[in-house]
Amino acid sequence: MDALKDLEVWKRACRLSVNLYRITSDCREYGFKDQITRAGLSIASNIAEGYERETSPLRIHFFKIAKGSCGEVWTQLKIGRAAGFIDQATTRELEMEVKEISRMLWGLIQYYKKQQSNELVPRNSYLIKWGIV
Repeated sequence: MDALKDLEVWKRACRLSVNLYRITSDCREYGFKDQITRAGLSIASNIAEGYERETSPLRIHFFKIAKGSCGEVWTQLKIGRAAGFIDQATTRELEMEVKEISRMLWGLIQYYKKQQSNELVPRNSYLIKWGIV
């Protein structure tokens, strides 16, 4: 878990989650507040869970869930702004941050997809060489 502390996308997702809790602390709309804070928390939590998994496919799975939660937070920021729960400047700032986290997750997913294909090549070559497949 110590290596996770150095993962920039995880650190940014944690900061985003804290900011979502802060900006909604006075929000009276419990359903909105609960949904956006849970979605924000889901980003960092799924990055952590994926990072702790042992195989690339499992890591990719959790990183994709985190990326989906980015879309959820982005949508809720739009709705929160339109409903007057969040001011325009804060909305823009958080939208930019969640988009950047989503882009970083895309890069991480692509990295582990490449790792996954590299993991499969030697194994398949070995199986073919020994006539197993």
